[in-house]
Amino acid sequence: MQKASSSLTFVLIFAAIFYTFYTSKSHDISNLETPDQEFSTLRALEHVKNIAKEPHYLGSPAHEDTKEYIFNELKKMGLTPEIHKGTSVSKTGRVTYPQNIIAKIKGSNTTKSLLVMSHYDSSPHSSYGASDAGSGVATILEGVRAYLATNKTPKNDIIICITDGEELGLNGADFFVKTHPWVKEVGLVLNFEARGSGGNSYMLLETNGKNAKMIDEFAKADVAYPTTNSLAYSIYKMLPNDTDLTVFREQADIDGFNFAFIDDHFDYHTANDIWQNLDLETLQHQGNYLMPLLFHFSQADLNNLKSDEDYIYFNTPVISLIKYPFSWISILLIAAGLLFVGALFFGKIKHKLNFKEVVKGIGVFVMTLLIVGILTFGLWKLLQVIYPHYKEIQHGFTYNGYLYITAFVVLAIAICFKVYAKFTKNENIENLFIGPILIWLIIAILSAVYLKGASYFIFVVFFGLFSLYVLIQQKKPKPLLMVIFALPTIFIVSPFIASFPVALGLKILFVSAILTVLVFGALLSIFGFYKRKNMLGNTGIIITILILVIAHFKSGFTEERQKPNSLVYILDTDQNKAIWATYDKVLDSWTKNYINPEEDIAESYNNSDSKSTSKKAFSFTLQSKYGKMFKYANQAPIKNINPPKVDINYDTIIGNYRHIDLCITPLRDVQRIDLYTETLFNFKNLKANGISTKDFIHKDGKTYNAFTKRWSQNLTTHLLSNNEPLELQMQFHKDSLPKFLMYESSYDLLKSKYFSIPKREKDMMPKPFIVNDAIITKKSFAIEKYIEKKKIDTLTTVENNTAI
Repeated sequence: MQKASSSLTFVLIFAAIFYTFYTSKSHDISNLETPDQEFSTLRALEHVKNIAKEPHYLGSPAHEDTKEYIFNELKKMGLTPEIHKGTSVSKTGRVTYPQNIIAKIKGSNTTKSLLVMSHYDSSPHSSYGASDAGSGVATILEGVRAYLATNKTPKNDIIICITDGEELGLNGADFFVKTHPWVKEVGLVLNFEARGSGGNSYMLLETNGKNAKMIDEFAKADVAYPTTNSLAYSIYKMLPNDTDLTVFREQADIDGFNFAFIDDHFDYHTANDIWQNLDLETLQHQGNYLMPLLFHFSQADLNNLKSDEDYIYFNTPVISLIKYPFSWISILLIAAGLLFVGALFFGKIKHKLNFKEVVKGIGVFVMTLLIVGILTFGLWKLLQVIYPHYKEIQHGFTYNGYLYITAFVVLAIAICFKVYAKFTKNENIENLFIGPILIWLIIAILSAVYLKGASYFIFVVFFGLFSLYVLIQQKKPKPLLMVIFALPTIFIVSPFIASFPVALGLKILFVSAILTVLVFGALLSIFGFYKRKNMLGNTGIIITILILVIAHFKSGFTEERQKPNSLVYILDTDQNKAIWATYDKVLDSWTKNYINPEEDIAESYNNSDSKSTSKKAFSFTLQSKYGKMFKYANQAPIKNINPPKVDINYDTIIGNYRHIDLCITPLRDVQRIDLYTETLFNFKNLKANGISTKDFIHKDGKTYNAFTKRWSQNLTTHLLSNNEPLELQMQFHKDSLPKFLMYESSYDLLKSKYFSIPKREKDMMPKPFIVNDAIITKKSFAIEKYIEKKKIDTLTTVENNTAI
């Protein structure tokens, strides 16, 4: 290719990349003047503003106000909303008292009901819940209002379910599925969620069976900007990211669609989840999903969504949704294999392929993959050493994370050009191109065997082979034709380069870099002709350095992007000792008021082996999303804070089991009680506030213990609403003498009369995913001591009676 052609293809490729991302969602924000029969983003935003005025987690003062607001908005639409409330014990052992908001639009001849769902509770303790999931509630409120304004009568009943307690253990959905009669009517669920505050909203399918009919119906709805693929859902299923929809799928075998966005992940569950940070284009994207799906599924046959066939599916900018059955995977793979072998013979016949050059091309490409993978993996490790405060952002995605994605992608491209400039001189491009196509073919084979959702990567192979045949046939292929053959690779792979580190954390930046090399290889039919590869490589390195410099100046914390920090006060009522503790690895001016690293006792605290308490419970401290332990702890003054009252009301042996009933009653305003026991291996059953957790019905009809996952760590966690007591009925082996450890937490450290904690500085905020800004009491008790006390009390009674 000539210089002009190289410049043109370079511009066209970047234009294609820009087009891929730009066309993934709407950029037209519907305003307040939008007709009543249409979804308005700005009307939905008004709901978000009202929902996210304050943190409104279950049990908080603002929780009731948020509930009333949503309830009244549904009444304004002419609906008859209800509050569905009661005790829920989730499969993770979390006991709550959720209050779901439900309403129904009656259909004319319902097959099954369509349920639209989001949750209104925010994450404890400091999140405003604007995106997660105020945006979902607002989307439903505005979408249902617009639907009703059309005056159309749906064929199917439409159930609106705004759940509570999602953040605490999916408890609202759990309670609805287990107790409400409407569940038997539900044929499909549309669930709106968020794990960030911007970006594309991804459709993630959840089904116990095959997905073909679900995908067919989704395609019929003709969503304007579908962002979805079978690989994303395959990865989603591997991650511990259950939603309310998961409860419907697992417990009631009801399938559905999740719609969730993940960009700006650093805002997730933090004090920065405010309406000002919510991307309006993202809110618009949620509306772009809901409206066509609401119209379509309100009329569709919801009895007929189960399938005996799976689809591969993915979206592209040109064709909104491409889908085909799993049965095509082998056919396409064989076809690609035959075309590959055919290309080798064709090249040999045409005297264009040279075995030594082909082997060299494979070696160069593999070497490039290894260099880029190792270098970028090591670079991120180095950056974590240079900027240790990055680890304070538990999401794994820093505020300047997008700069790092850009830097690592540019660096990968630069290395590609540098390596090919040094190790390839006079080789024909077709010989060098065999290596990347072979690697992509191997990826397609591995996908077909181990990750079928990714099998559509076979199209990268096909269009690479088309380019290879042209290279063999023509000495100077047309640049525009080569770019056209490159478009499917750009459309399919480039979104993953950007989204993987956002979804899974910057620790996998090296994966984005490797994917960049794979895309470079698939486009070698274009880049291979560039004459100034070394110059391009040097330019890329300079750009990488400049981006890293910019990232450096944005590596600190500001009033808009604050440092997360933590502080808790723990009173050990057993030993009459108290500590200040923090999860922070990097202390700041606020935490240093109470934490001196030189006086740290965290290690001894985390590994306490008190005879009356559980060592394992201490090592886990309090459960958190990322299993963090206290990093530092210092001695603190003793305060007269009452621990909860524990009454053991019943203790008897029936057959082979010891039956124990106890009641835990808070003596102060608290939000959480965590109960641990050392006797897990002898444990059989638990009832919490009258709700049994003995069995959990799985999708395959089998049963398994509800706390299988949770019991290896703690017995139960009670998230309180109105300081209600926790009544537990437990069964242990008859020879057991259980010992218990209890933590009681209130989120009022900064407001408590016992302390004078200064406000955080403006460039700081409470750390999410942990119990924070809390006053915690620790108390242990044992059945053995209870029995001894009971004997003493009995003996005293007998002696007193004798005296009388």
